[in-house]
Amino acid sequence: MKITLIGKPMSTNSIYKTMCRGNFPSRYLSAKGKALKEDYQWQAKQQWQCEPLQCPISVVINTYHDNHRKNDWDNFHKLSMDALTGICYEDDSQIEQAIVTKHYDKENPRIEIEILPI
Repeated sequence: MKITLIGKPMSTNSIYKTMCRGNFPSRYLSAKGKALKEDYQWQAKQQWQCEPLQCPISVVINTYHDNHRKNDWDNFHKLSMDALTGICYEDDSQIEQAIVTKHYDKENPRIEIEILPI
């Protein structure tokens, strides 16, 4: 089963912020990140017509960036995996295997996610 999330993939570093309370730093999702997560959830609900999977799963993630800047592969799929929780699968802890590939498409940046039961 495949989900396509339209829009420029955003780095985890640009959507999560750190705040210190005393000597205890904590990370939180910024307003920009919350808006993007809600958009991803809306897009996923439009495409996923089944109940959330409850078994172990494998995901194939293809990110399509609009530029050739240096992008770390592991910074661009955390938010999308969190957004699919409760829609495509019960919890992202069910993911036992992930294959992530980086591509470039200046005209149509997106994230394509294939979800497979194991």
